[in-house]
Amino acid sequence: MGSNPRSANGNLRRKYRARFKAMNAPCGICHGKYGEIHYDEPSDHNHPLSFVIDEIKPVSRWREFGYDSPEAACRDWNNLQAAHYCCNLAKSDKTGTFAQKNVKKVIIQDGEW
Repeated sequence: MGSNPRSANGNLRRKYRARFKAMNAPCGICHGKYGEIHYDEPSDHNHPLSFVIDEIKPVSRWREFGYDSPEAACRDWNNLQAAHYCCNLAKSDKTGTFAQKNVKKVIIQDGEW
């Protein structure tokens, strides 16, 4: 299991990314606290408000949530939400209320983004 389950089906992942962008979905973690997701920026630390797909139930805990594999957790549309890069980073592999509290620790520095 050495490969990244998110990239195992790149075509499906690209479709999900396009679907979230078309929906102009808000961040499912901060619920817009930090503003709109910047869908057209690269998803990296230089662009904290950029778009990433967040697995609501973390892939690393797939067995705990009843998935057959990490790939199944990544492919389940009902387990996915749009998120800011910085919110997803702060959430890590947490869920529920703990994840919501953790997002308060996010620090966004103004920059050239």
